[in-house]
Amino acid sequence: MIDAIPVLLRFAIGLLFPPFLLGIIAKTKAFFAGRKGPRLLQVCYDILKLTRKGSVYSPTTTWIFRVAPLVFVAAMFVSTLLMPFGALKAPIQFYGDVLLFVGLFALTRFLMVLAALDTGSSFEGMGASREAAFSCLSEIALFLNLTVLVILSKNFSLSTLLGGYTRSSWINAGPSLILVVISFFMILLVENARIPIDDPDTHLELTMIHEVMILDHSGPDLAFILYGACLKLFVLGSFLASLLLPFRFHDDWINAAVFLGAMIGLAVVIGIVESSMARLRLNRVQSFITVAIVLASFALIIVLSRTL
Repeated sequence: MIDAIPVLLRFAIGLLFPPFLLGIIAKTKAFFAGRKGPRLLQVCYDILKLTRKGSVYSPTTTWIFRVAPLVFVAAMFVSTLLMPFGALKAPIQFYGDVLLFVGLFALTRFLMVLAALDTGSSFEGMGASREAAFSCLSEIALFLNLTVLVILSKNFSLSTLLGGYTRSSWINAGPSLILVVISFFMILLVENARIPIDDPDTHLELTMIHEVMILDHSGPDLAFILYGACLKLFVLGSFLASLLLPFRFHDDWINAAVFLGAMIGLAVVIGIVESSMARLRLNRVQSFITVAIVLASFALIIVLSRTL
């Protein structure tokens, strides 16, 4: 008989905790700026407020514009179910789920770009072209990092890729895993439109990337996008936290507490990075992503040199 409590615990963490991360990042940035900052659950209040409003659609848009937010949040929710939370196993796991994980990310990006183009606005088209260009580079780094983990674990399941690392794994493949962690952290900043790649708090026309694609969304659609973005940050953060937690406890509650502590620490680190770094010029973004690709390539070379 399947114990329902651990499964419910993972569902509760995956559904309720993601908006809390953005609150921690905002609080950290406010602390470094000497401000009080917004409430930790401000994102939740914003999402609830948006769900009570109506959506406004331009007559130039089609069904793609309406469907994209729903697909985005649904795909991110499924990705959350595929991801192990540290020592807590993923609610859904099977051989090859890593391919589904990558495919879901590609699907959401494709639909969001299509939705931006569907508005017929040259401004949103500009953001869509930037998103597509930078994502092509970040996906290379993502695939290289996943290839390293697949070679190390000899498995195509995320739960094995991220859940099978013990202390001995870090001792045997420590340099490669360190490079993967740094590279993936850079990808996390790119994929979630964080500083130094993008700034979700500003709307500067010349440098906007992700935010410009969702300017025409409103009401519940914008709430879906906002909550999906929280899930995306949580999923990619879980990837890093699972790699950095090579120890396991026999009690699921302790494992959950350790995982949540790691996620809070990751949010604080992101807040510190955003407080201590300026946003890169747009023509320097590809250099930033290239560094992530180079680090992942070195990790792959090290792993292959030991394997062959």
